[in-house]
Amino acid sequence: MSQVLHAPPPTPAPAEGGLAALAARHGLSVSGARPSLPEYVRQLWARRHFISAFATAKLTAQYSEAKLGQIWQVATPLLNAAVYYFIFGILLGTSRGVADYIPFLVTGVFVWTFTQNSIMSGTRAISGNLGLVRALHFPRAALPVSFALQQLQQLLFSMAALVVILLCFGMAPGVSWALALPVLALQFVFNAGVSMVMARMGAKTPDIAQLMPFVLRTWMYVSGVMWSIDKTLARNHTPHVLKVLLESNPAAVYIDLMRFALIDSFKANQLPHHVWALALGWALLAGVGGFVYFWKAEETYGRG
Repeated sequence: MSQVLHAPPPTPAPAEGGLAALAARHGLSVSGARPSLPEYVRQLWARRHFISAFATAKLTAQYSEAKLGQIWQVATPLLNAAVYYFIFGILLGTSRGVADYIPFLVTGVFVWTFTQNSIMSGTRAISGNLGLVRALHFPRAALPVSFALQQLQQLLFSMAALVVILLCFGMAPGVSWALALPVLALQFVFNAGVSMVMARMGAKTPDIAQLMPFVLRTWMYVSGVMWSIDKTLARNHTPHVLKVLLESNPAAVYIDLMRFALIDSFKANQLPHHVWALALGWALLAGVGGFVYFWKAEETYGRG
C-alpha cells in the first residue's frame, strides 16, 4: 500500500496588526507617509537653499527667450500701470482728489501684482510640476513657497523703478521708507500661505487655475489698486459696514501700508484703524493656516 503524502497546510497571512508590528520591528515605514508637523517644518528649513535657488532660477528663465530679457521684469508692471492710468485715471476719473496719483497708482499695481502672481503660480505649483514631485522626495511646500519667493524677487526689481518714479515726483527718501520692509515681510507670509492653500486645491482640481484669473480680477477691483477707498467711499456716503470690509481686505491693507511708507501725501488718517494688527493678523492666519492645510495632504501630492 503506497504512502500518501499530504502538503502542509498554508501558513495564514498575518493580520493587519501583525504586519504593522512586523514592519515596526524591522524599522520599516509607509512610503511617502506624512511626517509630523514639527518634522515637516524641519525638513522644509533644511531645504531653504534649494527653495532660494529654485526661485532665482525660475525668475531668470522667465524672460530668457525674450529679446529684452530681464527688462520685462520692470517693463511689464509699468505697462500695466500705464494702461490702468489711462482707463481709470483719465477716462473714469478715479484720479480726482487723489494727490500724487501716478505714484499712488504705480505703488498699488506693483504691490497687487506681487499677490496676484504669487497666488496664480501657487495654484499650479503641484499640478504644473508633477514630474519633479514624482521624481524627487522633498517637502512639497517648498514649491509654493519658492514661487512666492520668486514673485518677491520680481517685486524688488519693480521697486527700483518705483523709487525712480517717486524721486521724479519730488519725494526724497525718508525714515518712513523703512516701513516698506516689514510690510513686504508680512505680505510675503500672507502670499505664501494663500499660495499653499491654492496649491493643494489646484493639485486636486487643476481646473481651478482657469477660474482664478476671474477671481483675482474681481479682488483687484475692490482692493483700491486704482482708486482711493477712503476718498471714494466718503464721497458716496457708503455704509460703515461696507467701508470696514473694504478697508480690512488684506490686499488693500498691504497696498495702503506701502503707500503710507513711500508717498508723502498719503497720510495716516487714510489708513484703517489698527492697520498693523490687521496686516499681522492676515499674515498669521494665511501663513500658519495655509501651511497646516497644505501639510495635511502631503502624502497625496503627485499620486493618482
